[in-house]
Amino acid sequence: MELGAVGSPPIPVYRILGPLHVAAGPDRVSRVPPGRQQMVLGALLLDANRVVGIDHLIDAVWDEAPPATARRQIQICVSALRANLASIGRGEAIVTRPPGYLLRVADGELDVQVFAALTAEGESLVRSGDPKAGLALLRQALALWRGPALGGTAGSRLRAKAAKLDEDRLAVLETTFDLELNAGRHRQLVGEISALVAQYPLRERLRGQLMLALYRSGRQAEALEAYRTTRELLVDELGLEPGEDLRRLETAILAGDPSLAVRPDPGQPQQQPPARSSSPPPAATVVPLQLPADIGEFTGRAELVAQARELLAQGGRATRVVALVGKPGIGKSAVAVHVAHLLVEDHFPDGQLYCDLGGTREHPTSAADVLGRFLRAMGIPGTSIPDAEDERAEMYRQLVARKRMLVVLDDAATERQVRTLLPGSSSCSVIVTSRTRLTGLPGVRVLEIDVLGHDEALDMLATVIGRDRVDAEPAAATALVRLVGSLPLALRIVAARLAARPGWSLAWMLERLSDERRRLDELAHGEMMVRASLALTYDGLRVDARRLLRLLGSLDGLSFPTWVAAALLDVDVFEAADLLEGLVDAQMLEVVAVDATGSPRYKFHDLIRLFAREQLELNEGDEARLVALRRVVGGWLALAGEAHTRVYGGDFTSLHGDAPRWLPARSHVDRLLADPLLWLETEHPNLCSAVEVSAEEGLHEASWDLAVTLVTLFEARCYFADWDRTHQQALAAVRRAGNTRGEAALSCSLASLQLSWSRARAARELVEPALRTFESLGDDRGVALARRNLALAHHRLGELENAAPLYLAALEGFRASGDPVGQAWVLTQVAQIDLEHGEQEQAADRLYEALDICRRFGNQRVEVQVRYRLSDLMVRQGRHWEAEEALTELLAAVRASGDTVGEARVLHKLAVVKLALADPEAAEGLLREALEVRERAMDHGGAAETRAELAVVLAERGDRAAAVSLLGRAISTFAERNMGAARLRAQQVLERIRTG
Repeated sequence: MELGAVGSPPIPVYRILGPLHVAAGPDRVSRVPPGRQQMVLGALLLDANRVVGIDHLIDAVWDEAPPATARRQIQICVSALRANLASIGRGEAIVTRPPGYLLRVADGELDVQVFAALTAEGESLVRSGDPKAGLALLRQALALWRGPALGGTAGSRLRAKAAKLDEDRLAVLETTFDLELNAGRHRQLVGEISALVAQYPLRERLRGQLMLALYRSGRQAEALEAYRTTRELLVDELGLEPGEDLRRLETAILAGDPSLAVRPDPGQPQQQPPARSSSPPPAATVVPLQLPADIGEFTGRAELVAQARELLAQGGRATRVVALVGKPGIGKSAVAVHVAHLLVEDHFPDGQLYCDLGGTREHPTSAADVLGRFLRAMGIPGTSIPDAEDERAEMYRQLVARKRMLVVLDDAATERQVRTLLPGSSSCSVIVTSRTRLTGLPGVRVLEIDVLGHDEALDMLATVIGRDRVDAEPAAATALVRLVGSLPLALRIVAARLAARPGWSLAWMLERLSDERRRLDELAHGEMMVRASLALTYDGLRVDARRLLRLLGSLDGLSFPTWVAAALLDVDVFEAADLLEGLVDAQMLEVVAVDATGSPRYKFHDLIRLFAREQLELNEGDEARLVALRRVVGGWLALAGEAHTRVYGGDFTSLHGDAPRWLPARSHVDRLLADPLLWLETEHPNLCSAVEVSAEEGLHEASWDLAVTLVTLFEARCYFADWDRTHQQALAAVRRAGNTRGEAALSCSLASLQLSWSRARAARELVEPALRTFESLGDDRGVALARRNLALAHHRLGELENAAPLYLAALEGFRASGDPVGQAWVLTQVAQIDLEHGEQEQAADRLYEALDICRRFGNQRVEVQVRYRLSDLMVRQGRHWEAEEALTELLAAVRASGDTVGEARVLHKLAVVKLALADPEAAEGLLREALEVRERAMDHGGAAETRAELAVVLAERGDRAAAVSLLGRAISTFAERNMGAARLRAQQVLERIRTG
């Protein structure tokens, strides 16, 4: 590969310097499913253009003892990978070469190769005297990295090779930092090197580079502190002193060795070190004892308290700082005071300083005022206290130097407010509480305080009101804890009210709290009020952040992605993300996960959600709320529609309404829907909720449209209960609104559900009036879909004379409306009728026409059905070996796509083929697997068919009792679901077994 100093090389096709990614361009992405396929591809790419033995691939996939079918499973993985790579024109890349496989990769197609080439040329330029050009190439090489090699998810056998790549990256980074430091870019490097030091704390070269960058930035004290921290870590962790290079660097920094300086540019002003005060330190005359009283009924938090005590009591070369952070009412102050009391006697005999910094007040206490209080507490007369904040800080640090003191800074507002109050002595420790994360403080250890665990919350309640009352009403106590979300402030209020009213039962308190509209009113006692605590933080938010919080209160309690906030405010995703992170920093919102699409997910504590909803009702009109809600529902509708389009290769076999849509930027949509079914699965609860909310709010058009669009997910994952529930909710809404087209669309979709449940008569009763509605409206696509479903109902009932003309009419309708996937689906069903009539050649023509359509439009869902029917044709023609191979490949495809329905059907059919090939043992195993899949998916009709087939296999293997039992269950299910033909066949088999 030729490299040059101008421009960047094209993005490689195969990328393993981060999560595995394969793409021949932005629109030609190969979806390699996680798990075995990615492990096999990763192993082949790590040895690209070299033969990788099957045994090596087995080791790469299975850390422990591989299964007996491991070789076969590797072959299936390779077959699926070839199909995946074919989608980007690389179908011939994997070739079979004994004893395994070889992945052919052209020059520049693999990011590891590009990284190595750029690194080699960059280092060569440096050696030849052109560091600027070399540095540019090294940075270009590093830009190829998107995270740990192979995403850090490879099996243990691959991890060693991936770790070697990660080590190569670190070595290049260290070389790059040396070049940057030589170029005088020390100030810009401090943040980047600090982040790496936190990630790789034992890497001495990085530590030395950080020390040098800090020293050259005029931060000598921090450079020396970095050395002290390093030494403590090495001694504690490894029992070793720092290496000679690091020790020499510390000596040079202490001496201000001129050799450490960068040659300055002409005319560049030089930064002078600050003048040191020559005044003698004042003498403290009082031992301050400022801690508030400990919490008598303090309960729980044992692990957190132990961790804080250990961090604050351990020795070291720097001031120990522990920040306790959490949402309003979480008990930060109580924990801080409790921990402080546990420590003072044994560890801090020279005193304790305490101050409420008022971080949630409109005007927090200034650092100068706090310093004045501290100085006076240590006996310094007011006349001796300087006016200037920096002079007060210097006097304060001189006073506490070498003293064993504990400082508690409660309710801090900002890092700047706290930084000024930190002692400079390693003999002191500091506890800070705040609603914001103070990660910028030097040496800070941030401890997040979460809500109490269930048992801890019950203990808190019992400590205040008595164990007997809790034990007398355990269900009510548990429900009380749940209603207040285990928030300590809320629990203390509930407990205080119950303690003040011994005649109240816990059930009565529970009833008072059960009404969400009154819950915050109930959570008040004396000066303790949850609402007031939350309002302090709310009032300190920016105007736009407050509005976002209010609008988020209109949502339910589920977690949500970033774009939902963007839709509520009608802004771009990045602006919304900044506001959300502001709410997270203020502890009004939680980041609960990063989902499968890589998006952060946010969620309210239930009491904060109620507060947000109150503010919504107080500050936003109903119309403004509905406008925002329409945008969110429109977002779910647009994204679900786009996902359906990507799954089906176009907007096919679906009906839509005219509800408004809202979409974020195309780049964000493409990232979310890189795997459309995965996105639908991830957002499954929110999508169902959006149907329900839109139905309740009168957004009937959006409700039915979203419900029928979600059938793409419901059908693929067998979410039949959600299919039924969402459609019934939307059906009630469209009927209230007199929306006849929406009612017809939902009825037609519910007919498909009934067919999935093997209830063909119920499906026919639903779809016949829907067909009449579509015909009266002149809705050609609706007519075609209704005819398709009605034909299938007749087909399932064995009424082929009614089914065939309806199929053909639907086929013409799909052709007229430009729906090729609809055509392919109908062709598959008509081909089945052809097979039942013995017209195999005509069936084959139809099936290959359908297969061609599916592949032209990239519709894998219908292609699975076509290939399944083709295997059926092979069986009927006696081509069992071909059928076995075709079904094995199809099984890999349906599993890779997560198609549960397809997986069960293919397993069942493959078992039938195995039986025909005189392999009843394999047939039994496949049928049991198919039965497990169908039972898990609650596909009762399909499970009955599999039981009937399994009974045949067991009877052939001599287990007649088990066969009779299975047939009995199958016949019962067939009777319940009016599956007459299947019931008759099963009864005939049962009779043969009993008489045979």
